[in-house]
Amino acid sequence: MDRVDSMPPRYLRDDIEEAADEYATAPLLNCLLREVGEPAEGSGVFRLRSSGRLLRVRGTRRPVAPEAYADGAWHRLSHAELVKLTAEELRGFTGLSNPELAAEMIDSRDAVTALLAARLHATPPADPYIRSEQSLITGHPYHPAPKARGGGPVAGWLSYAPEAYARFPLELLGVRGDAVVEEGDTSALDDFGPSPEGYRLLPAHPWQLDLVGARPEIRAAFADGRLIRLGRTARPLWPTAAIRTLYAPEDDVFVKFSLDVRITNDIRRLWRHDLLKLRRTDEATAAAFATTTTGTSTTTGTRTGASTGAAWLSDRGYRTADFAFEELAVLVRDGLREHVVPGATPLLAAALAEGFEGSPLDGLADPSAWWTAYLRQVVPPVLEAFARHGVVLEAHLQNTVVAVDADGIPVQALFRDAEGVKLLTDVDRAAGWERLVYCLIVNNVSELAALLAEGHPGWDPWPAVRTELAHHGLPGIAHEITELLAAPTLPGKTNLLLRWTGADGADARYLPLPNPLSRA
Repeated sequence: MDRVDSMPPRYLRDDIEEAADEYATAPLLNCLLREVGEPAEGSGVFRLRSSGRLLRVRGTRRPVAPEAYADGAWHRLSHAELVKLTAEELRGFTGLSNPELAAEMIDSRDAVTALLAARLHATPPADPYIRSEQSLITGHPYHPAPKARGGGPVAGWLSYAPEAYARFPLELLGVRGDAVVEEGDTSALDDFGPSPEGYRLLPAHPWQLDLVGARPEIRAAFADGRLIRLGRTARPLWPTAAIRTLYAPEDDVFVKFSLDVRITNDIRRLWRHDLLKLRRTDEATAAAFATTTTGTSTTTGTRTGASTGAAWLSDRGYRTADFAFEELAVLVRDGLREHVVPGATPLLAAALAEGFEGSPLDGLADPSAWWTAYLRQVVPPVLEAFARHGVVLEAHLQNTVVAVDADGIPVQALFRDAEGVKLLTDVDRAAGWERLVYCLIVNNVSELAALLAEGHPGWDPWPAVRTELAHHGLPGIAHEITELLAAPTLPGKTNLLLRWTGADGADARYLPLPNPLSRA
């Protein structure tokens, strides 16, 4: 296993601490100001609605250097002081306390420190796709604790962290045939190694095995022979941005595991109820992409008829053990090579928003052509899946992979994660549309629009978004698109309040955000 040194040289420690404060402060400020703040008089000044306190920040997309106004002067806040202020504000705003979330905020900041230190002594992957997956030091830009790792010791998780450029072999277990539960196509798992007669191979994430291996039901299975150890994979796998999903480039397959750790809003298990509906959801989504079309210009200004090349990375199936159904579950996902158009390089869209070495956005002189191409690849497939097939993709930045040509121009979009997909046969249409708008427009398009506008003062990204939406040419969603283009607000997810109030991690609560489309 490739391990990384968590101790930076002494002379770099202060730099790392300062950088960690900035990385952790930006998403916390984004949440605080969006959810319980309002603009006040003065550049970068906000009033917190419960206490009336004034907060001043620098920057807009990734605010930094927070200052609180007290005793007639501005006072700079460290990340720890900002956490304290946030907790006080939320107690006043909600009437509730949540010391667990306050501890997660500190844990997230400490995790960033460990990750930055580790990267000093680690080599970035040569493959640009893997490098993009392992680039997210900030993580979710609107979550108060995006890098928290469950509060455990750094030594327990750092070797498995994508942000530390980790790669490691999987643990190989054998499950006796009468205890195996599986559905769909899991044959790719058998390529990871041999298994003795009467057993099926069950790869395991080593961190998850550390977390659950001592539980009575698993210890009993090892003791009576229902579960045996078979060593490790011959080659290492690379953890992706999702942490619990790993990529095996030689085999061109992704595998996704349960991980009994809270990351952002959820304990990251493969829950039984999600696995049991996986095949139905994935098959409906794959069928939608099999017939996806997008537009070429017509005299009516709509688009119709030309294949997009957009792809769905299918969650083919899962395998687990009946005595540890969720704990030891592993899901098989399509690899990239069978889907990416020839000559193109896939990149994680979230990495484009955060920045990484080799990003096609570096040094972009005029963003217009790149932006138009990005929208053309990403937006139509999501709208069409909804309009023609009743499939609501969770098309946020971390579920979107964009393939670019030799000049860095987007030529294809790939989407993933059946767990996040909703079908209109199961959810209210209005709720499904709201989810689509949040994931696609607020979480995906808006983030990249803000990045490009920040780097190109005076350039407006929103007319191109409006044009792409208006030219959809799809049946059944003209009303929703018209309302979206005219609406004064868009839905913004309230991750800070959701976590503070102890809501279910899968819950979605929104507040209204100004809609730049209505002004484009």
